[in-house]
Amino acid sequence: MAEIEKSRDFFATTRWTVVLTAGRTDTTRARKALADLCQTYWYPLYAYARRRGHTVEDAEDLTQGFFARLLQQDFLTGLGREKGRFRAFLLASMNH
Repeated sequence: MAEIEKSRDFFATTRWTVVLTAGRTDTTRARKALADLCQTYWYPLYAYARRRGHTVEDAEDLTQGFFARLLQQDFLTGLGREKGRFRAFLLASMNH
């Protein structure tokens, strides 16, 4: 079980088509892409918060709050491969 949990700590390879679709206007396809991103990256961001010393509850709250802000503030609009790694964007955003 620990190996399964540890493997989920890692960030998946970025599927830029999903990221770019998620950053588009409010369409059914964009909402599905956004849901896919949230599902793919929730656990790695949660594990990152835990490694930074947060309790289980605090890490869950921080991760949920991060995704809530991501959705409310439309952070994905304008992202692209040329602007850098998606993982770096997520971690920098979570840190701020």
